[in-house]
Amino acid sequence: SRMKRLAMALHSCCDHGRLALVDAKGFDPCDVSVNVKDGKVTVSAEHSEEHNSALAKTSNYRKYKKEFSLPPGDDEMTYSL
Repeated sequence: SRMKRLAMALHSCCDHGRLALVDAKGFDPCDVSVNVKDGKVTVSAEHSEEHNSALAKTSNYRKYKKEFSLPPGDDEMTYSL
């Protein structure tokens, strides 16, 4: 898959012990947040939009959340969107 190939490419060019990829397709970077608390990394994204026309009003709402446990002793993390 595309994500697997990307993970392999990133892992081969970076000196990281661990790598996690999250597919946030359909979300703008400003919709995504990354938080670290109690040994866990939480990636969440939320997006809502409304469209009004003379005939109808439509709403679209999407929410995504993924949580990873950090190995004991790992207190450094970097991420990019």
